[in-house]
Amino acid sequence: MADSSSAIVQPPKDRRNTITVALSARALFDLETENKFYQENGLEAYIQHMVERENEVLGKGPAFEFVESALAVNDRIRKLDPKDNELFDIVIVSRNHAQAAIRLINSINHYGLCLERITLAGGADPTTYLGAWKADLFLSPDEHDVRSAIKAGFPAAVVYKYNGEDLPNDQLRIVFDGDAVLFSDEAERVYQQRGFPAFVENERQKAGMPLDEGPLRKFASRIAAIQEKFHTKEVPCPIRTYILTARSGASAGKRAILTLREWGLKIDECTFNAGASKAAMLKAIKPHLFFDDSPSHIDAALEENIPAARVLYGIKDEKVETRPAEKVEAKPAEKVEAKLAEKVEAKPAEKSRKRSREKVVECDVAKGTLKEHFPVKKTKS
Repeated sequence: MADSSSAIVQPPKDRRNTITVALSARALFDLETENKFYQENGLEAYIQHMVERENEVLGKGPAFEFVESALAVNDRIRKLDPKDNELFDIVIVSRNHAQAAIRLINSINHYGLCLERITLAGGADPTTYLGAWKADLFLSPDEHDVRSAIKAGFPAAVVYKYNGEDLPNDQLRIVFDGDAVLFSDEAERVYQQRGFPAFVENERQKAGMPLDEGPLRKFASRIAAIQEKFHTKEVPCPIRTYILTARSGASAGKRAILTLREWGLKIDECTFNAGASKAAMLKAIKPHLFFDDSPSHIDAALEENIPAARVLYGIKDEKVETRPAEKVEAKPAEKVEAKLAEKVEAKPAEKSRKRSREKVVECDVAKGTLKEHFPVKKTKS
């Protein structure tokens, strides 16, 4: 258990320069069992369930390691300059009911996390408050909420349960895909629609033309600005960033590198994987979070117990959205068996050992509007 009496960097009151990462309670903690209980028993029973277990610490969720390491970066920044407010500001935006939240708070304190900013929306859409919090990034395992955030103009990604070991928090390691994550999906669209030879020719002709920005470009730039504080003072930096792209180096790498140069965006390491699986490189890097738009790359990362976040953007996401609904939607607390390409079959999560792209509904409490202060209970299919 973390020592809650140790010195903790408090979130700054002046938030104009903070990097605000908003996330759902289910992204931070493992609430799958609680979600299943709610779906089967309703809100009042769920609240009672949580109240009776207020002193039982919740397990770590898919974004826990990222959050813990980001908060450790804050400690390092304040050691450089105690007055510096350009910090990570982690905000929980949850559907949870206030009466059920004591267990969340006790778990936060158990782990010694400096998470003081919390919105408990009581069943309402938590993404409504991203603007008020000035979120730079939103993370949730609930795809519906992530799409709502994107529609409202906020960078967002779906995080997935994985069974990895605890990661050291002495250095925050973030891996970005290139196309459709840092860059727009312009080149990816050529590849998907016209094939590899056309893609290579397109990149050759446009080698000196910077790519447009992708959904996480600004977030990456904010990270780079924090890194520069440490580089300027010539002290070890507690953040390391990576690009891990399926692009080939000699035939398609030039445009990517020149785009970063045009933006003035410094990335510590760049790997051109030339279409190979990213799993081996991810195992070597051991990132706290890996951002990619490709479901297959997310699957490969989760198979190796790498924390991964899918960016719902571009032509690959359009293909996912246009599949028949029964082939992309799983019921709460169920998983999609990734090997079944033609017919997707869901089964209870507690019986399934498949970790691929678990499609979950935000546990905190049901979706929809409140009716007499309580969300409508979903019926089981």
